[in-house]
This record gives sequence, C-alpha cells and structure tokens, in this order.
Amino acid sequence: MTGEVIRASKTTTIRYERDRPGELVHMDVKKIGRIPDGGGWRAHGREMGSSWARKKTKVGYDYVHSVVDDHSRFAYSEILADERGDTTVTFFERALVNFARNGITVEAVMTDNAWNYTHSAAFSDVLAAHDIKHVLIRPHCPWQNGKVERFNRTLQTEWAYRTVFDSNKQRSRALAPWLNRYNTRRRHSALGDLPPTSRLSPT
Repeated sequence: MTGEVIRASKTTTIRYERDRPGELVHMDVKKIGRIPDGGGWRAHGREMGSSWARKKTKVGYDYVHSVVDDHSRFAYSEILADERGDTTVTFFERALVNFARNGITVEAVMTDNAWNYTHSAAFSDVLAAHDIKHVLIRPHCPWQNGKVERFNRTLQTEWAYRTVFDSNKQRSRALAPWLNRYNTRRRHSALGDLPPTSRLSPT
C-alpha cells in the first residue's frame, strides 16, 4: 500500500540461469495418482460408486521422473513404477542419452535429498562415470530446485489433469506427444516466448 517493494525472505528465490546447455540440470520425481479403467472422479464426479467400493479399489501411483536443463529448459520425463535407486539410475542413463542426442552434455545435476539420490551407490557410480557433479539443495527447501519444480506444475496442469482420460494407459500414451510439444513448440516466457529447442545447437 505504501509503494515500498516487499522482498521475499528466501534469498534463493533470486532468479539465475546457467550460461550454456548442460552446465546444470535439475532432477526430480512427481508422484501422481493412477487412473482406474473407465476413468476416475474427473470423468464421473467425486460421488461415483459407493464410498466402500472406492476404498477397496487400489489404483496406486505413477512416478514421473524428470530432468530439466537449466539454460534451455529442455526436459525429459518418463512414467515409472517407483522411485527406488535402481529405477532412478536407469532413468537417468536414458535421460543422458536423450540429452546427448539433442546436443546437451550434462556437467552437473541438482536434486533434493531423497534417498534414491543420496543413498544409491549406483547413482553415485553413474555420476562418476560421466564426470557429473552432484549438487544437493538444502533440506526442506524445494524452491532451490525451482526449475524442475515449476516443470512439475506445468506437467500436471497441461498433461496429467488438463484432459479427462478414460484410463491410465491413455494418459501415459499422451505424455510423449505433450513433452515433444513442450520442447519444440510451447512458448516459454523465460526464453523470450520461444521453446526450449531454440536454445540448443543443431545436431
């Protein structure tokens, strides 16, 4: 009301951007509820069926693993069954291959302090094999890994929950086309309304 600028108390909310693709990538897992065959409450409303039937139906969760490049915002995601260390390792190896195909050599990866990142010898071995530095955010400070956290929000609103899907398989099939659009055509305000691939060198 006084016109004075109110500054955020979290110093890490200051925006930054790495100078080149691959200098730093951000990695995270987003857990989302699976869709039962025939559609969930978004298709039929919250009162579908009896409450007892809903409680007995265990649909479980999908784990969406994602890596986002800090400079270009180029992203790679997969839907996997869990977030164990071995699952994380094989996902990250495929992400490195995908990034390399797009001209990105990963130099450092930032993650939170989840067990699959900090207590997996296999994950440490992959990082060492590719000479990749592991940057950990401070515990309970997810905003420090903000670029992948923001990507997770976009993933939910524009892919997972934007359309009413009839099955989990249908939603899963929609991820790759959405991700391709995100990387190649979707305008990104932080990139001057250009898509992430605009910041990558032709390969």
